[in-house]
Amino acid sequence: MTGERGTIAVLGCGLIGQSWSALFTAHGYNVVGWDPASISQSAIEQAIAKSRAQIRMQGTDRNVGSFRLAQTPEAAVVDAFWIQENAPESVPVKIELYGRVETAASPDAVIASSTSSLTWSQLATSLNHSGRFITAHPFNPPHIMPLVEIYAANDVMQKKAISFYRGLGREPVLLSRDAVGHIANRLASALWREAVNIVAENIADVSAVDAALVHGPGLRWSVIGSHMAYHLGGGPGGIEHYLKHLGPSQERRWATLGTPKLTPDVCSRLVAGVMDEANGRSIAELEEERDRSLLQVLAARGGRMA
Repeated sequence: MTGERGTIAVLGCGLIGQSWSALFTAHGYNVVGWDPASISQSAIEQAIAKSRAQIRMQGTDRNVGSFRLAQTPEAAVVDAFWIQENAPESVPVKIELYGRVETAASPDAVIASSTSSLTWSQLATSLNHSGRFITAHPFNPPHIMPLVEIYAANDVMQKKAISFYRGLGREPVLLSRDAVGHIANRLASALWREAVNIVAENIADVSAVDAALVHGPGLRWSVIGSHMAYHLGGGPGGIEHYLKHLGPSQERRWATLGTPKLTPDVCSRLVAGVMDEANGRSIAELEEERDRSLLQVLAARGGRMA
């Protein structure tokens, strides 16, 4: 049974584009993809099928849509109401692509960029109709991870984006203004900076840092955010008590956080530490373990896809 919910164009069918395509088709949309590389449709379909098997574990995949590759980005977008762009993180590359597809697409089609670090302001100014452009950054892999970080320049597009991604079982989060790295990657970068600093300063090795995160704050963060965690950390007085009585101790910790440099020595220690932690497992094996665990966590949270 093929999907009847409309056509979505996926520009860039690498890791992120394949994951988006699996999610879109699992929700009944027909996807037309385009990729500048010579990746075959059969290879993409195999990746989509694998991801859709994971989606089915979450209770979705009722009215499956189709996938096909187009020869050009213009051909991919001509019938699309939604365009999910996943081009490399290069302003010139993305702008060149927008120039090709803007006139070919329907005037009502939304152009959504999966950019992980670039901002709306950097990208939208190249468009003749920037009001229909949004940044919609997923957390990898998009077909499993619920988060989509959205920035749109007007209320209409904000509401449209929230409605669309919620319809895919995602958890959209709005930025009040565009920022490099959005929200989650800024937080992740801040955390990793200190994780690298701990290794660089010989406080602990790579595996110890990862274990501390997974079995401590990472576990807590899977059900509660950092601000709310400190609200609970303040006891009956909540965040107000925490800030008043424990805020100075937090500032002392902030003052000791490092700004490490990725020197050859630090990089070699990071690589050696990660390889030791991987213990011979390939990237594919590690991804499979990650995805299986993520699905288990989502199921435990009751986070089934809509």
